[in-house]
Amino acid sequence: MNAPTPTQAPAPAAGSAASASAPASAAASVNITPIFVRLKLSLLRNGLKGSSKRKAAYFGALAFALVIAFFTTLGLALLRGNAHAGTVVVLLAAIMALCWTFVPLFFPTGDETLDPSRLVMLPLRPRPLVRALLASSLVGIGPLFTLCLAAGSVIALARGAAGVVAAVLAVPLLLVGCVALARAVATANVRLLTSRKGRDLALLSGLLIAIGAQVANIAGQRLFEVGGLERLEPAEAVVRWLPPATAVGMVDSASEGSYGIAAAQLVITVAALGLLLWFWERSLTKLMVTPDGSTIAAAKEKKKPANGKAGSGWSLLPDDRTGAAIQRALRYIARDPKTKAAWVSALAIGLIIPVANALQGSGSVYLSCFASGMLGVQMYNQFGQDTSAFWMVAQTISSTRDAYVELRARALALALITVPFTAVVAAITAALVGNWAGFPAALGLALAILGSMLCTGALASARFPYSIPTDGAFKNVAPGQGALAWAGIFGGMLASALICSPMIVLAVYFSGADQHSLSWILLPLGVAWATLATWAGLRLAAPTVARKLPEILLAVSKG
Repeated sequence: MNAPTPTQAPAPAAGSAASASAPASAAASVNITPIFVRLKLSLLRNGLKGSSKRKAAYFGALAFALVIAFFTTLGLALLRGNAHAGTVVVLLAAIMALCWTFVPLFFPTGDETLDPSRLVMLPLRPRPLVRALLASSLVGIGPLFTLCLAAGSVIALARGAAGVVAAVLAVPLLLVGCVALARAVATANVRLLTSRKGRDLALLSGLLIAIGAQVANIAGQRLFEVGGLERLEPAEAVVRWLPPATAVGMVDSASEGSYGIAAAQLVITVAALGLLLWFWERSLTKLMVTPDGSTIAAAKEKKKPANGKAGSGWSLLPDDRTGAAIQRALRYIARDPKTKAAWVSALAIGLIIPVANALQGSGSVYLSCFASGMLGVQMYNQFGQDTSAFWMVAQTISSTRDAYVELRARALALALITVPFTAVVAAITAALVGNWAGFPAALGLALAILGSMLCTGALASARFPYSIPTDGAFKNVAPGQGALAWAGIFGGMLASALICSPMIVLAVYFSGADQHSLSWILLPLGVAWATLATWAGLRLAAPTVARKLPEILLAVSKG
């Protein structure tokens, strides 16, 4: 047989290369957008299978969103012809854009199925991936709600043929702009949001929600005053040139016959959307080619002090089980993202509500009880924050006395923060409302409420423990344990109100009967009441904890 000539040898290799490149070419030519949309629908559908609670929660949220969207859209449509309609809808578009921008930063796991970091191992190019992710992101309750608000906004403004044409363009531009803004910001920060330190951003959400609620409350009161909407016109004149609110401003300009201004706003909207998509694509490319933090060597371990203690501050705690349990509880507050988020939210709301009401002239020194009430809730489900590591605590509990000491230490750790914070809030509130005479009574009542909640919190922790999942920044109850959580928290709060009812009656009596000279007695009574209630709750809960250690461990290990 003749040997193959040099000219014949490359033929099979070339054929192999061609055959090998064929699948890649075919894969590149496939439109992946419909695939991602079907994937999103399948994930939504499959996520509702086998769980009636998930179905009820999802369809309940959908129905609630639709009802709110319907009445909001109807209200916006009724603004048609109003002199301030443009001011309202333009600012509403800006608020929607802000919500779409920042909500993913604090709720990063709201759409885990479309996390782009999960797709880095697939042979997908960034540009088709951007189109596919954008299309699939338009499926959901949030985009539907935004679509309804966008439709109501343009209905309020569109007049004439030019206004209708501008409205037809504005609705998709506003919707796509909001969704693209959310995805671009989330993709640029996905490494941060999925890291442990990044999840600490969740602790800011409670603060922002509390501040936002008070700002909205104050702004709402100002807007309903005479000439309230006129104060927003200067802000609206600026916002209508900021995309994607420029899409709504375009409708208003076209309806008024300012076609040049409308065209300029359209150009700004389209250019901003194109720039946003380019930024998203660039961030996605960087994400797909940058190594994950888990592949990088860990930082060198910090040197420990020679005496073996973690820090000089812990030396103030007793060197026994109580001190160790207090230190563990305080470390949870400082290091665990979810525990930290719950504490920051409670601290913020407990301070902002009485202070904001005092600044508005409708405050009362007794509103400082919000501080102790919000922080007292942290006593509920004490063992849930341990998760499966509770087995180490269970190994050290061999008697009712051990269980009592464990619960007492956790209550002391909570009191170390709550009692001084409550005193500070009461003092600030008394200074703002000018009622220093009511400060002792308010502080006594607040401490009595705290003691009552420590009592019921210990009992709820023993009888209604539930697991706190480690994944998901705001997934605080394991599936199937929602009823336990609600029963423990709301049942405990009602029981706390009953336990503290004598103190509440005394406070109402002294306040209503003008017995302010005797109201100071509530302070020592409140301290005594709080101490007695806490002691009783710990004593009643300890036998249950010692007896139900396996059940508690099983309940808190489901996450």
